[in-house]
Amino acid sequence: MKEVKVGIVGGSGLYQMEGLNGIEEVSVSTPFGEPSDKLVVGTLNDHRIAFLPRHGRGHRISPTDIPVRANIYALKSLGVERIIAVSACGSLKEEIKPLDIVIPDQLYDRTKKRSSTFFEGGIVAHVTFADPFCLDLSKILFETGRQLGYRIHEGGTYICMEGPQFSTRAESNLYRQWGMDVIGMTVATEAKLAREAEICYAALAMATDYDCWYEEEEEVTVEMIIANLRKNVNKAKTIIKEVVGKLPGSRECACAVALKDAIITAREKIPAQVKEDIGLLIGKYI
Repeated sequence: MKEVKVGIVGGSGLYQMEGLNGIEEVSVSTPFGEPSDKLVVGTLNDHRIAFLPRHGRGHRISPTDIPVRANIYALKSLGVERIIAVSACGSLKEEIKPLDIVIPDQLYDRTKKRSSTFFEGGIVAHVTFADPFCLDLSKILFETGRQLGYRIHEGGTYICMEGPQFSTRAESNLYRQWGMDVIGMTVATEAKLAREAEICYAALAMATDYDCWYEEEEEVTVEMIIANLRKNVNKAKTIIKEVVGKLPGSRECACAVALKDAIITAREKIPAQVKEDIGLLIGKYI
């Protein structure tokens, strides 16, 4: 199969990409189990991409149970160098209105139950994560959204909660006091693992509601969120179709060499099984 350079991770409401030609479904097994679903590989605007619905088709997988390590590893195994993640989120600021798009540049991780590293079982790596999203890819997403005339915000902090329940009013107001911009349940773990896999990662955070802090707004309901999800999905797809044709062939960002000086463990101490399991990630350094 021809190497795929771009991966699309679809969030709530985005389970497929129209306009893909030469489609094939690819089953990938990984040392970390099965991905959320089969990867759909095809050509979009003359570029090969792989699409993966993080919750599985039909939205079968709760945020906590998404096999993120398997998802990122599977995309890496196809040759993916850049991931565009689409994520539904709640707004924590009045100026970020429902149906707006945010291209976050920072993260605050409040999850508690998720495996967020490939490095365990006898190997330790500390990747730089001060800027958790690829600045180059994020800039292209923002500029494209702006050119398309969408209400889009450059930068902002995405707070990632465990879920699957939505916030309490107390939590929502606290996050606002902290200066958070949007809240969701998925992006933080993906960003961490993508960095360890030396994959550029950027997010289209699609605001569906004002969370529950905004007392002038009617109470957040699943029906409201689903309705706004459907409206947001077409925007995300349009941006993605434009962006894949603008990506440069080579990467100059730090994401591409994130592991270069990050592996701390003495090479002779790394177990053979670990070397086999994550050889795809560390092979060029070990």
